[in-house]
Amino acid sequence: MTTTSAPNPATPRKPNRAIGITVAVLAALVIGFFVFANLYTDWLWFTQLGFQSVLTTQWIARGVMFAIGFLGMAVPVWVAIQLAYRLRPVYARLSSQLDRYQEVVEPLRRLAMWGIPVFFGFFAGFAASSQWETTWLWFNGVQTSTTDPEFGMDTGFYLFAMPFYSALLGFVSAALLICLLMTAIIAYLYGSVRIGQRELRISKAARIQLAVIAGLYLLVQAASIWLDRYKTMIAPGEMITGPGFTGVNAVIPGQMILSIAAAIVALLFFITAFVGRWRYPLIGTGLLLVSAIVLGAVYPWIITTVEVRPNQLDVERTYYQRNIDATKTAYGINGLEKTEFTAETDAEAGQLRQDADTTASIRIMDPAIISPTIKQLEQYRSYYQFQDPLDVDRYEIDGEMQDTVISVRELNLRELGTSATWQNTTVVYTHGYGVVAAKGNARTADGEPVFIERGIPVDGVLTEGGFEPRIYFGENSPEYSIVGAPEGTEPVELDYPRGTDGASETKYTFTGDGGPHIGTFFNQLIYSLKFQSTDILFSDYVNSESQVLYDRDPLTRVQQAAPYLELDSDPYPSVVDGRIVWIVDGYTVAASYPYSTTVSLEGAITDSNNTQPRFAIDDINYIRNSVKATVDAYSGEVTLYAWDTEDPVLQTWQNVYPNTTKPIAEMSGDLMSHVRYPTDLFKVQRAMLGKYHVDDAASFYQSDNRWATPNDPQDNARFQPPYYLTMKMPGQSDPTFSMFTTFIPQATGEGARNVLMGYLAVDADAGTEAGVKKDDYGKLRMLVIDADTTVPGPGQVQNTFDANPEVSSFSNLLNQNQSRVINGNLLTLPVGGGLLYVQPVYVQSSGETQLPILQKILVSFGNRVAFEDTLNEGLDTLFGGDSGADSGDAEVDPVPTPTPSPTPTPEQPDEPDEPDQPSTGTEYEQALQAAQQAMLDRQAALEAGDWAAYGEADKRLTDAVTKLLELDGALG
Repeated sequence: MTTTSAPNPATPRKPNRAIGITVAVLAALVIGFFVFANLYTDWLWFTQLGFQSVLTTQWIARGVMFAIGFLGMAVPVWVAIQLAYRLRPVYARLSSQLDRYQEVVEPLRRLAMWGIPVFFGFFAGFAASSQWETTWLWFNGVQTSTTDPEFGMDTGFYLFAMPFYSALLGFVSAALLICLLMTAIIAYLYGSVRIGQRELRISKAARIQLAVIAGLYLLVQAASIWLDRYKTMIAPGEMITGPGFTGVNAVIPGQMILSIAAAIVALLFFITAFVGRWRYPLIGTGLLLVSAIVLGAVYPWIITTVEVRPNQLDVERTYYQRNIDATKTAYGINGLEKTEFTAETDAEAGQLRQDADTTASIRIMDPAIISPTIKQLEQYRSYYQFQDPLDVDRYEIDGEMQDTVISVRELNLRELGTSATWQNTTVVYTHGYGVVAAKGNARTADGEPVFIERGIPVDGVLTEGGFEPRIYFGENSPEYSIVGAPEGTEPVELDYPRGTDGASETKYTFTGDGGPHIGTFFNQLIYSLKFQSTDILFSDYVNSESQVLYDRDPLTRVQQAAPYLELDSDPYPSVVDGRIVWIVDGYTVAASYPYSTTVSLEGAITDSNNTQPRFAIDDINYIRNSVKATVDAYSGEVTLYAWDTEDPVLQTWQNVYPNTTKPIAEMSGDLMSHVRYPTDLFKVQRAMLGKYHVDDAASFYQSDNRWATPNDPQDNARFQPPYYLTMKMPGQSDPTFSMFTTFIPQATGEGARNVLMGYLAVDADAGTEAGVKKDDYGKLRMLVIDADTTVPGPGQVQNTFDANPEVSSFSNLLNQNQSRVINGNLLTLPVGGGLLYVQPVYVQSSGETQLPILQKILVSFGNRVAFEDTLNEGLDTLFGGDSGADSGDAEVDPVPTPTPSPTPTPEQPDEPDEPDQPSTGTEYEQALQAAQQAMLDRQAALEAGDWAAYGEADKRLTDAVTKLLELDGALG
């Protein structure tokens, strides 16, 4: 008989378990090292920038709020679970189903009793850490000395305290609900709550715990409903933001009653915890729900129907006025100076004599069009580029302020092609070089810009007396560059593509302090991980003095240094005190200013120049240009200046981030001369003034004078942008650098009219005195155009231009074959007692090489239109042969721009003349043949370079076209 031994029991595979633990530990270490690397590089970057306190404040605040959120959720949930379990009935008779539930749950009970609080704690911690700014604003909030008209509360309460209290009550409500849910589940599983035979049995311990938590929850709801009374101050209504008659007389009293009722019901739950009667708190809860419906919906509807709608203006007048006043204050438009303006529409000789200073400054170089021209004339190499559109600034030249269009020459590494190796893109091509600036009001005889600064090396009036031309920090800088070397090391950075002694280029070594040092192996390793490049570790070009420059865009650097700011979409370069700096406008915004109407930043700021603005906060009802920031284009240094020291939001953030802003007194006179009123703020203000240009509640309610921003005549889908210009508004003694926009009636469809209703300008010049703003800086002036005088709007004027026979003939001829006509910005100026429109007209090739050249100027005043080679000629033509003023191109004798002739068409057999018009038909054919011959002669002269013959043929062509137009009218 044989026996078979039993198999040995399987033994645990300890090596596999050890391997798993090892892999997990290694994975945790790798992840931890990557997290550390990210934090460490942030620390190095902020420390080098001098704003490490900003980073540490955020780290500390997030850590503290995470801990508070974690403990604030985990501890109550843990206590609720422990109490519910420990106070369970020991000998409770359970159903078989609950027995099975317990069998499943019991093995995991200990883990769940700790894991559930930790799970909810982590979620609450992360949620709380995201609210650190709300908490810190509450803790550091300041008083504003302005109170709301309903409750008499300081507006600082709405800006800083109310958002915190709302978040706090929401957090506590969530914690109590989870505690209530956990208590109910555990009480049911372990028999403290039994349901059966049409009755509900609750143990004393469970009753006390459930009733107390429910009472606490209702107390929190009572506080939340009480807070809702103040939230009505920022709630949007049918006509206004803030409570109207119904809100003040029905909604707010109803919320007060509901809050008190909720507190009473909470008290009933506390009583139930000890006396054991659920009837009263449950009845109270039902009555509370009914009261919420009656007081929250039914009663306000009755008040609205019976009292408000039949007498809306009378009963709402006070509240409309509150909204008007608060909105104007919140958006900084309460100081608007309005002037009734009866526009002249007749043009007479000498009419512009009193506005000679304004006409001399009219910009004819459109920064949105001439960027390709700058590129063709000043790019030098394909790896350079210029901004498109260009920026607008002004400089003092020979004692006079000159409006300019300006751009820096930045790198464009995409054009390196196959030469875009790591060495070239990181070590060699590290910076742009120089600025290009041209007069805004002048042109050459060929229609090109008149430069005041250009070239490589730089040459011009802006760089006299020493200048740092290198652009290491700009809007198009490389992602990162490694620069710097020990003294005496041969330079490797390309400075500019010209050299001395036969060299084709000049090399340079960065000598500033622009980025973290990576001279140590550890820092090289860290940045290799950050940029995912092993070349940083092994390159010989990385040395003991190397720095890594990254996050180089001016907006990015300012946003990192001041994360509480919304930044203007248009940073612009200026030459200040011998250095190129980027000037960035920063805004403090809020969405809880009482009675102020909300606006969408994106909707207000989008126009034809800025089609896709992006903002962290979109819907706001308060804004201030509180900070002016500069970014040094060479060193990347960020400087923040407290521009609006009376702004309570800025004051609060200064308490959060102390010592990060400098006083305006430290701004140099040269910097002050380049500071301007910001574009985005002006756009927001014009969006509000379309509705809030009225001062009284009656006009506001009737809505019969709502205005809108006109669409850009060149892009009918988007608003026309505001424009900077040196000009003089009626009532001003001298012209000043300003920004302007226009308004037309707000209407759509067949009722739309493109006529001017208002003209808004702001004094954008901050002056030239160090640390002192000019008195009128930021002054808003509005011309309210008399309704009895019809002044065409931009769209109507553009239509008049396009329909003009001379203009259309010019465009049709040039748009044939290889040319394209481009209309520039349509400027509107209050001169000569009326409103003058000016539009430059450019011609460029439709081929690969594009060089827009200023060819013509369109001007309009009243119903008159002129179309001439120069602005000066156009004004003289418009105003009876002598406008009385000279423009910036008065001394220019323009050379006709070469234009290709149209493709000749085969001659058709002559049509027999009409019997009653023999002479007209013959003259028409003769004029047509003359025009064709003139075009052929002009093209031949162009190819031969004979400009005298070209001019003579061009004149014959003009005469022939004019004759054709006259005959065409006669034949029609």
